Amino acid sequence: MPLTRTASTFPPPVMEARRWLDGVTFPPDRALINVSQAAPVDPPPPALREAMAEAALTRDDAHLYGPVLGMPELRETLAGRTSQIYGGTVRTDQVAITSGCNQAFAAAIATLCSEGDEVIVPVPWYFNHKMWLDMAGVNTVPLQTGADLRPVAGQAAALITDRTRAIALVSPNNPAGVEYPDDLLRAFFDLARARGIALILDETYRDFHASPGAPHSLFEDPDWDDTLIHLYSFSKAYRLTGHRVGALVTSPARLSEVEKFLDTVAICPGQIGQYAALWGMQNLDQWLAGEREEILTRRAAIETGFPVLEKAGWSLLGLGAYFAYVAHPFSVSSADLAPRLVRDQGILCLPGTMFCPADDPAGASQLRIAFANLDADGIAELFDRLHAFTA
Repeated sequence: MPLTRTASTFPPPVMEARRWLDGVTFPPDRALINVSQAAPVDPPPPALREAMAEAALTRDDAHLYGPVLGMPELRETLAGRTSQIYGGTVRTDQVAITSGCNQAFAAAIATLCSEGDEVIVPVPWYFNHKMWLDMAGVNTVPLQTGADLRPVAGQAAALITDRTRAIALVSPNNPAGVEYPDDLLRAFFDLARARGIALILDETYRDFHASPGAPHSLFEDPDWDDTLIHLYSFSKAYRLTGHRVGALVTSPARLSEVEKFLDTVAICPGQIGQYAALWGMQNLDQWLAGEREEILTRRAAIETGFPVLEKAGWSLLGLGAYFAYVAHPFSVSSADLAPRLVRDQGILCLPGTMFCPADDPAGASQLRIAFANLDADGIAELFDRLHAFTA
């Protein structure tokens, strides 16, 4: 009997990791340090929460079905913001609002792929992308990366077959934190266009990019939408993770296909979350700049403090957005090490095995640390515990 769609993939890694907490107690002087999930734990700022409450109280349409592709004003505002950031031209009819960025990825794949088609994904990969490809019956083709964890377009070219439908990139990268430079993204864009496939670019963590200015120049191409499918999330920028508001930016023709998918699985994105995203873009630029500065401060604390671990045999492989991707010095697999860190040091992080093919040995030596919810003191405490565990 063939596997069902859900049985064709692995359990959700974050949920699996949370089960390692079962039966474990943490003394008051060593509380749990949870660096497993890349999401803010704080609620939206008070002014945004007030705007959401106002919408709930006074806007009747906030409680009704809305347009399948999202609120027109939010689509228009995001089109303008995207054009402003990247220096290109993005129109409202090229933007759809989705119930989170994961749904945007799922919708894109639904418009691209049939059973047995292929999508090229760099390793280490974002596990929810791999899970959706599994459940969609699409073959994930691993693209190995070098010591800098950056994929190379020339190596991807060698993996393209007549069943390849897309290359999927995440920048800043989840899990590795690496920010892909413009020339790298341009090389993948040119490759995809030349071979008649799509380039899916997930920029969920764009608002925390370390470099000023546009992250890339792809939108400057007047015909960008013949190749590029751009994904974005409001969840991290405005702390709206529970409201599931994402976006997909692509050609109007593809959005006609996306609409079929979205209408079937959700009918429309949540209205109050959309009002929140719209209000955030209209009113919270300065606040968001402060959020970015705080994340960059925490990134700097990782860089400053890591030499202590480096002397003990650890390596910092990638750093950016919410993530530090590290190699540990132990002989055991990270799949066994990560649960031990919960029990012995009160640290919950994810093993590299959750981001790699089962037969890829690299994942066994790697850990992902999602540090967005640790201030400088918390990062210092994390490093102290890892150092003590190593010693």
